[in-house]
Amino acid sequence: MSALKLEKVEVAYHRVITAVQGISLEVPAGSIVAILGTNGAGKTTTLRAISGFVGLDDARVTEGSIAWRGERIENRPPHEITSRGIALVPERSKVFENLSVAENIESAVARPGAPRLADAVWEYFPALVPLRAREAGYLSGGERQMLAIGTALACSPRLLLVDELSQGLAPLIVDELLTRLQRIRKDLGMTLLLVEQNAAIALDVADYAYVMENGRIVLDGTPDKLRAHQDVQEFYLGTGSAARRSYRDVKQYRRSRRWYG
Repeated sequence: MSALKLEKVEVAYHRVITAVQGISLEVPAGSIVAILGTNGAGKTTTLRAISGFVGLDDARVTEGSIAWRGERIENRPPHEITSRGIALVPERSKVFENLSVAENIESAVARPGAPRLADAVWEYFPALVPLRAREAGYLSGGERQMLAIGTALACSPRLLLVDELSQGLAPLIVDELLTRLQRIRKDLGMTLLLVEQNAAIALDVADYAYVMENGRIVLDGTPDKLRAHQDVQEFYLGTGSAARRSYRDVKQYRRSRRWYG
């Protein structure tokens, strides 16, 4: 059963600029699903459409539907989406810099009727325990990402949306964060939708993945299927000859190939 289902979703900014074009995807309950793609592919817009934050950017879902546990949720405000059990960990670990670590976590509001998970944050991210009183603005990038995930977790979600987990972080920190997310999924039965530019990282933990290009989903499948696909190898895993070309040559090469093969 799909906990989250998008059908032919289009998102337009300022009523004229279409950023997401007719995408359809499913996220089964209890799974980890990844959306891969380069900058500008539409990945973050997709997460913001699901979470309701796209409305704050003068954008909206103009076509299609977003269903969460069978209920249509497109174009609802963020607080309504959160109350239904969906929490967003935004790109670049956005936290309240002038609040302490503990205050950031305490600021999260758990969804109605759900067990409060704020105390569990310290268990899943023990590195934050000695930093409870520190202002978030003084944290390292990895610590901020832990705090951002922890604050979302304190909302007691059923679905966690994670935008660019690995961006700007050292590989060892990314591995630790992924381990923590996998444990959260296992312990709490949580569903995760990850947006990642780093395909190798995402495919290591995902049960299923979608590739976005220019606002469209151009490929999907299991991690094994995508790893074996030549275009994924060339452009996302860096194992093909095109990965060594200049950016301009790669873009031209993409247009000349039949991507859907």
